[in-house]
Amino acid sequence: MGLALLLAPALGAASTPVDCVQGLLQRLGWRFEDAAVAAPEVQGGPVCSRASLAAAQAAGDLRVRWPVDLPTASRQALLQQLLDDPATVCAYTFELGAATLRAATALEGNPAFRFSGLQLGWIGFGLQGAPAQGWQRTRSFGRGYVPNRGNSRALQTFYSGSVRAECGVGRQVAQLATQRELYGDAAFDAEFKPAELSIGTFLALHDTDSILLGAGAGDFFADGKAVRTSAMGRQAFVGVPGFIEHVYDAGTLDDLSNQAENFVVVSVGEGAAQALATHAGLAWYDHRNAELWRLAQGMPRVGTRYFERLLFERDAQLRAALAPRYRDTLARMDQLLDDPFYQQFVIYVHPRGIRPIGYHIARLLDRNPRTPFSIDLAVHNLHTTLYRRWREAQLRHCAATGRPGSLTLDPN
Repeated sequence: MGLALLLAPALGAASTPVDCVQGLLQRLGWRFEDAAVAAPEVQGGPVCSRASLAAAQAAGDLRVRWPVDLPTASRQALLQQLLDDPATVCAYTFELGAATLRAATALEGNPAFRFSGLQLGWIGFGLQGAPAQGWQRTRSFGRGYVPNRGNSRALQTFYSGSVRAECGVGRQVAQLATQRELYGDAAFDAEFKPAELSIGTFLALHDTDSILLGAGAGDFFADGKAVRTSAMGRQAFVGVPGFIEHVYDAGTLDDLSNQAENFVVVSVGEGAAQALATHAGLAWYDHRNAELWRLAQGMPRVGTRYFERLLFERDAQLRAALAPRYRDTLARMDQLLDDPFYQQFVIYVHPRGIRPIGYHIARLLDRNPRTPFSIDLAVHNLHTTLYRRWREAQLRHCAATGRPGSLTLDPN
């Protein structure tokens, strides 16, 4: 199943000037050529499998050849169809990926956005309090907040203010900050109601207007084990939320703060994408995680962060001190973690920052050694509702200003 099946019908053809639609498509990478052909020829291509938009274009993707005398109505109908073409959505994911990286980098760069330590409620805004940092409480015990003085100002608090929250809120903030980066501050403030940017417990979001999980979310795409996403290609992963979760019951947990790790995908390397496609998603890696866990049971733990240092940092001194009888076990664990998926599937997790997923699997062997962990993608609407909202905002802006295809609505 491809991205085409995820999308609703295109915008009404009469509602948007042809120049605006074509301009947006061109900014996304489509090239249009007048040619001596009897009918339009469209080459979308496997854009989501490409490393970059330039690579997609170099491979011949995103190209339309149409008759010079194609009637305006036919031209507009084709352009409207292209707005929902899977190749267009994949071209959009290059913009989405760049926005995700900017958001994750900004959040990672704020040492005052923390997880541990004393906080009042689920989300802690410190001595200044939530109102002073741009948020209004909507639920008791800090379980729900909405922006109170501008959407971008509220998100800026997580870039540069002092806030404490667990990794689930960190994931929500990363998802919302990605939209901020995608739109620019002026458009982000104008296009979303504060209630649509609710943050709090995941359960609480379902009773809000949240664009992530509430009434504003629209059409979800559910692909927990990434079977369809892996078939689409590497770019289909960028910005997508997910979680690493304990397999055995809560009684096996030693560190409740690390019972799960919520993430957004920042990038997927070519090797990782090929591995995921070969193995049809994440279920195969759950088995590898379980094998790593079983192997770890027979290894001695010395000091803190033992497996993090041994397996991820490849600490030479620690490895040299390992008794010979453990060398074969270590070699097998290295072999498993050398898989490109563990090395090139890069995620943002609050407060650990931007790291490959192999880091987290090794770290969790230390934090909760009595259970293996599984990896899932969460439901999301990046390629459905949020794509359509972004697209329609661009077209409205063009219709109002006469600036075809502008990808940033921020006048600055």
